[in-house]
Amino acid sequence: MAARPVPTLIAIALASALSAQAAKADQAAPTATADYIPGGRIPQLQGEISIDGVLDDAAWEGALVQEIAYDIQPGDNTPAPVKTTVRIGYTTDALYLSFQALDPDPSAIRAHLRDRDSAFNDDWVGVFLDTFNDQRRGYELIVNPLGVQADLINDATTGNEDASWDGLWSSAGKLTEEGYNVEMRIPFSTLRFRNNPGDKRWGISLFRNYPRDKRHQLTSHKVPRKSNCFLCEWTKYDGMAGAQQGRNIEVVPTLTMGKSQLRNAAGQPWQSGDSSIEPGVDVSWAPSPAMTLNATLNPDFSQVETDQLQLDVNNSFALFYQEKRPFFLEGADYFTSQFDVLYTRQIADPDFGLRTTGRTTNGAYGAIIARDATTLLLVPGVLGSRFEQLDQDANVAVGRYRHDINKNASIGVIGTFRQGDDYANNVVGMDARWQKDAHTAKAQFLHSQSEYPMRIVNAYANELGNDDTPSGDAWRMEYSFGNRNWSFNTWHMDIDPGFRADLGFMGQVGYEKSLIGGGYSWFLDGKSFNRINLRADFDVTHRFDGQLLERELEGSIGTQGPMQSSLSLHGMARKRFWRGQLFDERYADINTNFRPNAKLQLGLYLNAGTMLDLAAEKTGKRTMVEFWGNANIGRGVATDWSLVHQEMRRDGGTAFETMVLNAGSSWQFTPRQRLRLTLQGSQVERNPALYAFPVNEKARDWAAQMVYSYKVNPRTAVYAGGSYGAFMDDDNPDMFGNTRSLFVKLSYGWQP
Repeated sequence: MAARPVPTLIAIALASALSAQAAKADQAAPTATADYIPGGRIPQLQGEISIDGVLDDAAWEGALVQEIAYDIQPGDNTPAPVKTTVRIGYTTDALYLSFQALDPDPSAIRAHLRDRDSAFNDDWVGVFLDTFNDQRRGYELIVNPLGVQADLINDATTGNEDASWDGLWSSAGKLTEEGYNVEMRIPFSTLRFRNNPGDKRWGISLFRNYPRDKRHQLTSHKVPRKSNCFLCEWTKYDGMAGAQQGRNIEVVPTLTMGKSQLRNAAGQPWQSGDSSIEPGVDVSWAPSPAMTLNATLNPDFSQVETDQLQLDVNNSFALFYQEKRPFFLEGADYFTSQFDVLYTRQIADPDFGLRTTGRTTNGAYGAIIARDATTLLLVPGVLGSRFEQLDQDANVAVGRYRHDINKNASIGVIGTFRQGDDYANNVVGMDARWQKDAHTAKAQFLHSQSEYPMRIVNAYANELGNDDTPSGDAWRMEYSFGNRNWSFNTWHMDIDPGFRADLGFMGQVGYEKSLIGGGYSWFLDGKSFNRINLRADFDVTHRFDGQLLERELEGSIGTQGPMQSSLSLHGMARKRFWRGQLFDERYADINTNFRPNAKLQLGLYLNAGTMLDLAAEKTGKRTMVEFWGNANIGRGVATDWSLVHQEMRRDGGTAFETMVLNAGSSWQFTPRQRLRLTLQGSQVERNPALYAFPVNEKARDWAAQMVYSYKVNPRTAVYAGGSYGAFMDDDNPDMFGNTRSLFVKLSYGWQP
């Protein structure tokens, strides 16, 4: 499936015609001088504040006043093109912020009713909080002009922003004749921080997203382009003496009810399938400001919305699907490491789960214990992997600890353990990270020991080597450099054939790989195309016995331009080993996207070249085209789509042709109410004459889902929906395996 990002050649043509008109949106006069210095002491507010988006409460007069003064992208700490005034204060139980976001053309403000964590393309303002002031992990709380919320965790050790965290806080937005206002109330019980007496010192960034012809990122402080740590640049603020976090106990009972039906072929009567009524309960308790305990009994770990459809065609490795279950998503960043040793979808059907996460004076830790009613395995190999399931219970334990030696260096340990009747997999390891200025170095070492039932050993003799107790090591070392213009990275990894991380997603073992690469970026401030990136890298992969598996050289050039567009040209040439032979592969691709107006985004991915047909063990001319986009209709209706077509031509004909559609539409009635319709479909056609063994000539798969949701907050919600799906291939010309189902899911967040 194609990677998302980058613009269309159409975007470049349109840019020249529309650049003069689009530039008007970016011509507001700067409002802040280059010598503006943020910071100060956050005062305690006197009086009540109503969170309604109207900035008329008298208590705001005693707040600390700040400005979002700098344009850090595409500007280079230049004065912000629009004025944003922020007021900050607190009471003993909450932090309060107000934003007055002025705009020279209020009609151009992008504001839509959306589900939580879905309004990132709109105008929005936000506050980012490093509550431990250690430049490791921060909260990001964002609100659009209609009051729609988003919240994320910024993990500086990985550079990732994780939107799975959902805090309980209140907000309101209001469009005005001069722009828009936002008010926020963030209870201290939602945040974790050191509850020391007296004033606290936090790192804080005030942020405004201003998307017009270009997407302007505006902050209250300067961020040098050479900086590799955005969180490290946040301004230090004092205050909040006497802040109280409350009892920090939350109980969330859940009830899930479902009914399914199926039939063997179209036109036959429906037969009743499973019916279920599953109660459960989740409990969260923070015994100290730096520690959180979570417990769940008979949890409903079903996900509300379906996974995006992927096709397992011309691919030898198991497909990866994102985790969507709330219990595992929250606090997931505590368990990340350089190797993917924890992939929580491997904990498929737990009867109960316990989790703790927290911070120490010089580190962070996390642990998970669960009892899984099934045992899901990802059986890896040198050239492929697949999932298997053992019909047995398993006990699961995961532990992770990171110790910060100083502000530049940290070391960590991680362990994953799973035990069944005649099955076991244990992984332990340690890692280290060092970062200073433009330099970053990382390393990790792991060791695994496993035991598998003979059914798995016999089925995967090539992968397991007839060994029912495989063991092995995995290690990786990496160095990277990055400043304003230059980037460089190199790494080496080595994974033994017997290494297994069954709770993770490591689908390839028995190989070693090295990479070296670098790039250069040109910044063209004030130009239509404001950035150009050039990059190349070279990598080599060998099997454990020295056999060359892959030797690859690739390069790319990309640019960012008008209408929030981006364009990337990429090329690759490689030698690839498959079933005893080396094959030559080479292709070029173009990846592009742009926004012709505030309501529409379009993207296109084109890939063409000589590729290997894995099933036939022959190369051919492969082409792939993906057209994707999203559109807003009014304030509350949104649509999104992705259509992918792939074709392999060889030996005078078309060996296979595939089509995949993922499309959806949502109607957000209010910030709390939403109706979502999802359509998915795929078609695969093969030419039997071009294969030396029997293949299905045609197969089709399609499904539809509708879900209604009403969310009082992330913990208190009602979901109701239904789904329908069917499959057909050439051996069964009528639709068969038809299924349909209905479900209702209720949850209630109670804080005693």
